Amino acid sequence: MFVVLLRFSDNKAAARRLMESHKDWLRRGFEDGVFLLTGSLRPDGGGGIVARDTSRAALESRVNQDPFVTENVVSAEIVEIAPSRVDDRLSFLLG
Repeated sequence: MFVVLLRFSDNKAAARRLMESHKDWLRRGFEDGVFLLTGSLRPDGGGGIVARDTSRAALESRVNQDPFVTENVVSAEIVEIAPSRVDDRLSFLLG
């Protein structure tokens, strides 16, 4: 499982222009079964993604295709987590 942190860069102003293509990129991540959750980093820090069922290399490739990344709107950090204990509601994450 991975957490992807997309932190705004100095080119944050370009986010508005690229928002629809970024949303399309997110939609494909959900359709492909890789993204479990996306959301905003508060306050106004960028975004975050929880991803699974992929390799680090494949996720890096996917993240590098995000228009926000390619246009330097955000910098991306990928953190890998090996879940060992979860609340029962999240037990599917252990499988």
